[in-house]
Amino acid sequence: MAKTVIVYSTTVCPWCVRVKEFLKQNNVIFEERNAQENPAFAEELVKKSGGYAVPVTDIDGTIIIGFNMPKLKAALGLR
Repeated sequence: MAKTVIVYSTTVCPWCVRVKEFLKQNNVIFEERNAQENPAFAEELVKKSGGYAVPVTDIDGTIIIGFNMPKLKAALGLR
């Protein structure tokens, strides 16, 4: 069963690009929510992570801040 994956990002964030590339390489379907362009997404980001730091990846309610490959793999069930 596919997991629901949301990536909160900004336009100029290099670590956001790394997270999205990692997900694409592993054929993970995700929704990108740009917190810089949409105030509602910025509000969601703060509620989920407690701050404005990006990237934040929400995998079925598991919140991962930054590009943390071991945590991303674990939450996605990847090796």
